Amino acid sequence: ELVESGGGLVQAGDSLRLSCAASGRAFNTWALGWFRQAPGQERKFVAGIGWSGNNVTYYADSLKGRFTISRDNAKNTVYLQMSAMKPEDTAVYYCAANQWSPAGSYYAAVGYAFWGQGTQVTVSS
Repeated sequence: ELVESGGGLVQAGDSLRLSCAASGRAFNTWALGWFRQAPGQERKFVAGIGWSGNNVTYYADSLKGRFTISRDNAKNTVYLQMSAMKPEDTAVYYCAANQWSPAGSYYAAVGYAFWGQGTQVTVSS
């Protein structure tokens, strides 16, 4: 099970950190991703991080430099640090997981078998 937290209402320019806590064993073997979905839009890739033996990170091109994904295996938690936030960052943010690596690509939602329920992030102008 994946449970996101940390969403809320912020102002443009603010920072926010989302957390996603995972239950179960062998968290260090899971590849993890963050996606977001705005109203009326499809779910889009935000960031991904490999399992602990391959800790490579991936980002949507438009978000590089503002968003940072990280993991804490001791806490079974993946984080998404967001900075210099913009109104267009408003969305429901989901974390996702798949063991070892996503099926196909980190950038495609279909590659992840497990999903959290999402947390709302709203950025006011």
